[in-house]
Amino acid sequence: MSSLQNKVIWITGASSGIGEALVYECAKHNAKIILSARRESELIRVSKTANLNASDFFILPFDLSDTTNAKELTQQVISKFGRIDILINNGGQSQRAEAIETSTETERTLFEINYFSAVNLSKAVLPFMLKNKSGKIVVISSIAGKFGFYLRSSYSAAKHALHGYFESLRLEVEKKGVSVLLVCPGKVKTNVSLNAISSSGDSHNKMDESHEHAMSAQECAQQIITGILNEKEEILIGGKELLAVKIKRFLPKLFGKIIRKQSPY
Repeated sequence: MSSLQNKVIWITGASSGIGEALVYECAKHNAKIILSARRESELIRVSKTANLNASDFFILPFDLSDTTNAKELTQQVISKFGRIDILINNGGQSQRAEAIETSTETERTLFEINYFSAVNLSKAVLPFMLKNKSGKIVVISSIAGKFGFYLRSSYSAAKHALHGYFESLRLEVEKKGVSVLLVCPGKVKTNVSLNAISSSGDSHNKMDESHEHAMSAQECAQQIITGILNEKEEILIGGKELLAVKIKRFLPKLFGKIIRKQSPY
């Protein structure tokens, strides 16, 4: 993909963090952007900060915990722009709770937000991409999709599931003009830990120390855009924490010793 100019790009979780930064980066490339998240007022703020022309963006608020109306949402985008070139499944919610203390209801919520929303939206968008024989689905996973970690059981499980699903989907659609990019951020300075779900289902409401001095959301977004333009299939983004992925693969016993010494926060 040589350029994002005039590409129709749908971004979920666009009201903050990586999603907000992606809006700004896509705006620099003169793309047409659909901004989605729960809070419409924040989406309006982001669109104004990005200095988007009225004809170049569409605010479409909804809650990722219920995407049973994915086809209807997609039809609204098609009615506005006539096509969808790139879907970026960015929205999600992390976890800060031990598995034994996490209710089944909370586990299901985490899967709805982190897994089923991406699946439902992608399946709704795919028929239009396949018809045009062109399109890209971007899925923001996590290094938690590469290995489990303290207090992340259901979150990590949902991210692992994304890899299995979208790696399979890639094989099915790539010869029909549709590509899939999986993005695995490590530590990025966003509100992800503040908004993480606790065992009770409430927000963790604390900034993890490891995220305070992490990579900026802007830098993360820039690397995602580079991955899109370079037709990557998977990219890992972050700092030294990314070494854990390689260590786990090639030196699993050493990985086990290292991971047990890490702070959950």
